[in-house]
Amino acid sequence: MTNPYEVLGVAPTAASADIQKAYRKLAKKLHPDLNPGDKAAEEKFKEVTAAYDLLGDAEKRKRFDAGEIDATGAERPQQRFYRDYATSDHAHPYTSDSGYADFMDADDALAELLRRSERARANRRGQDLHYRLPIDFAESITGANKRLTLPDGGTLDVTIPPGLVDGQILRLRGKGAPGAGTGGPGDALIEVEVEPDPRFTREGDDISLELPISLSEAVLGGRIRVPTPTGAVTMTVPKGSNTGTMMRLKGKGAPRDGGGHGDQFVKLKVVLPKSPDPELEAFVSNWEKGKAFDPREDGAS
Repeated sequence: MTNPYEVLGVAPTAASADIQKAYRKLAKKLHPDLNPGDKAAEEKFKEVTAAYDLLGDAEKRKRFDAGEIDATGAERPQQRFYRDYATSDHAHPYTSDSGYADFMDADDALAELLRRSERARANRRGQDLHYRLPIDFAESITGANKRLTLPDGGTLDVTIPPGLVDGQILRLRGKGAPGAGTGGPGDALIEVEVEPDPRFTREGDDISLELPISLSEAVLGGRIRVPTPTGAVTMTVPKGSNTGTMMRLKGKGAPRDGGGHGDQFVKLKVVLPKSPDPELEAFVSNWEKGKAFDPREDGAS
């Protein structure tokens, strides 16, 4: 820690009144409640308060000047560790009341501000903790119950509501870090990451799917199985269907905020067999109407 005299900007020979005056000036300038969101000011205020906590006490100042204790108030001959400080009176000078006792005596307007802020810190609510949770695309549509493993080995049970979108944040009340004093625990904020499914594309509450069909199904029609996030369903392909033909499965999309569901749109794609079929080739060779048909006459030249 920096020399407390240097922190307060006073000489080692300064009188007690001068030390108090220097501290009051710095505290009014740096107090966190007067500098909301300024982390640098808050850290400097902690340092100033710790310095005054030592130099403002005649006995502590005497022992520091004699080299018996260091700038934190710890005995110099004794090796101290973090765990010792965590339970010592010098661990958190920012939360002690000695730093503003003189303001109380002076009936300064800042005294009440300091007292309220210290009381609030003594009963501070715990921090919110942030996590990420990957889920399947189908789970984002149907909802699911998931268990999240935490970095410390604990777990959180998370209910995924139906219709959730990628990046949505779920709040679990009281599942964050513990608070201080009467302050309650913070919340767990779960950012949900929806893993893509190569079959489906979502646009709002609707879902799209490209579905391969055979030449026979395209020409003759038929009933085929179509995957949906809630399981496969049967759909009728009409005769004469073509690549690009769009069909709709009503109510098979994502849940809507106002109730009901969006739709699933199925785009057909005619796919020929991978291996050459002599019978099919012979048929097409002798199919005069097929030869006369020009699929590009209404489009590209």
